[in-house]
Amino acid sequence: MFQMIVTGLLCGALLGFVMQRGRFCLTGGFRDMYIAKDNRMFYALLIAIAIQSVGVFSLIQFGVIEFSAGSFPWLAVILGSFVFGIGIVLAGGCATGTWYRAGEGLLGSWIALFGYMFMSAVMKSGLLVPVNQSIQSVQLPSNSIAETTGLSVWIYILLFVAIVVGIVIKQQKKPKIAIPTMKPKRTGLAHLLFEKRWHPFFSAILVGLIAILAWPLSEATGRMSGLGITTPSANILQYLVTGDRLFVNWGIFLVLGIFLGSFIAAKGSNEFRFRMPDAKTGITSFIGGNLMGFGASLAGGCSIGNGLVMTAMMTWQGWVSLLFIILGTWTASYFIFVRPKVRKKSPTVQTKINMA
Repeated sequence: MFQMIVTGLLCGALLGFVMQRGRFCLTGGFRDMYIAKDNRMFYALLIAIAIQSVGVFSLIQFGVIEFSAGSFPWLAVILGSFVFGIGIVLAGGCATGTWYRAGEGLLGSWIALFGYMFMSAVMKSGLLVPVNQSIQSVQLPSNSIAETTGLSVWIYILLFVAIVVGIVIKQQKKPKIAIPTMKPKRTGLAHLLFEKRWHPFFSAILVGLIAILAWPLSEATGRMSGLGITTPSANILQYLVTGDRLFVNWGIFLVLGIFLGSFIAAKGSNEFRFRMPDAKTGITSFIGGNLMGFGASLAGGCSIGNGLVMTAMMTWQGWVSLLFIILGTWTASYFIFVRPKVRKKSPTVQTKINMA
């Protein structure tokens, strides 16, 4: 138990610290791809996936860890991921983003987090278990892309790494935009950790390395998986309600560590402060959190469990899920951000037509 607590909190704290300081927000990244035509955070995600893929399959190759892709519940992944994508826009952050923003003192994220934990628990051990199991029962026999095609997984990994390297080189050749910065108030390590603006690609490298670290630390405690947010979040509520210690595992301390690491980063950079949302934002955050919990439970993972980890493991579940999370994010972004602006412009256009 002591090992579980220490390694889980440590890994989670590292992830929370990096995500908070690097503003590693996949919700904003997916939204910006559509609204601002800015792909940097998506490219950062690809970097983290590539690093984790090379590292984890190397560990598998040397017999350090074990992994089984299992079957592919395609219908649940498609539906759940799309709903999850809608939910993260309403909640103002994905599963991990909600945990780390809660650590910054954002009370709207606390509301979303409760909705997320509540619905995840309902889907995994409550009234909606039959619905969850019924949709997940629609499966294809193989989830591994390599097994399906009969090719070595290293072919896909090396091809993917080559694509990511090409993207990074192309991005680095683009003209740099000068960003005004204030005169540093700190020096040395304190400046680098708590004051200097982190590049998304640098943050992605650290996230990828932490994702690799999570595998052996988790498997050493009997949890045969890497980073994961949805099930551990549900487990916290399940344990508090039932008192059953079977729900206590490495993943619980991982997500609590994310909160702790984000709090440390926010306090160190003077970004921590309690912020109370208005009533409308609070309600929207709660609805978004519930949609996140429903979608992630159905899909078997969130933007981290599927979008970062299962993609790195070269599974159909990971890549199909990532696609539909993005599509769900874009759909919600259209109705929340784009369409209202179009409607505001329409009367002006119509007035000009009538005057003409």
